[in-house]
Amino acid sequence: MAEQTAAAKRQPPRFYGVDTYWDKLGRFSFRYASTWTRFDLEGKDGVMYVPEPVKDPETYLSSWIEELEHHVIAEDLDVLREGVEEGLQQLTECQVEERKDDIINNMVKFERVFTFKDGGATRKRKSYILYADKWLICLVFQGSSSEEYDYWLAMMNYSFVTIKFPDELMFLTDPTLVRWDPKENRYVLKEEEEQESAGK
Repeated sequence: MAEQTAAAKRQPPRFYGVDTYWDKLGRFSFRYASTWTRFDLEGKDGVMYVPEPVKDPETYLSSWIEELEHHVIAEDLDVLREGVEEGLQQLTECQVEERKDDIINNMVKFERVFTFKDGGATRKRKSYILYADKWLICLVFQGSSSEEYDYWLAMMNYSFVTIKFPDELMFLTDPTLVRWDPKENRYVLKEEEEQESAGK
């Protein structure tokens, strides 16, 4: 009965301020609540923000970036999807609730909402996975339980919808402007190719 009373008195989460996280090399950014506690991710180029680090360290927003061995194009969607699904299968009792795959120019994006077992607890996550040029960019919201996921979802979604990328990255992933030439190991401007073809 006491637990029900405490739950009933819990107020919805709210913003008391907003900050912007910029990747240290300027490859992406997103906004987050300024009252959340920041931690660096061990072994990864990224950060974690935790709303209640003492009370509930397993509810958090994390983001990181990795450099890929190969440049990604839209045609890689099926192969990349297989990798995403294989990764989910590594989680104990993973149940995917939502799947969404998108192609934005030559960027490939996957969104997944799923639950999984972690010890004796059932966690819930929302993952935003973006392959852009030679970068893998991830933004993940985890709720320590489905209830905590639902409680923080509106605030966490703000971070997801505010993720941005620099103009340079958008330019490199626009197939109408440039293409990656694996033989020459460089980007080729479509305009230059058209001018060269016209001059022949």
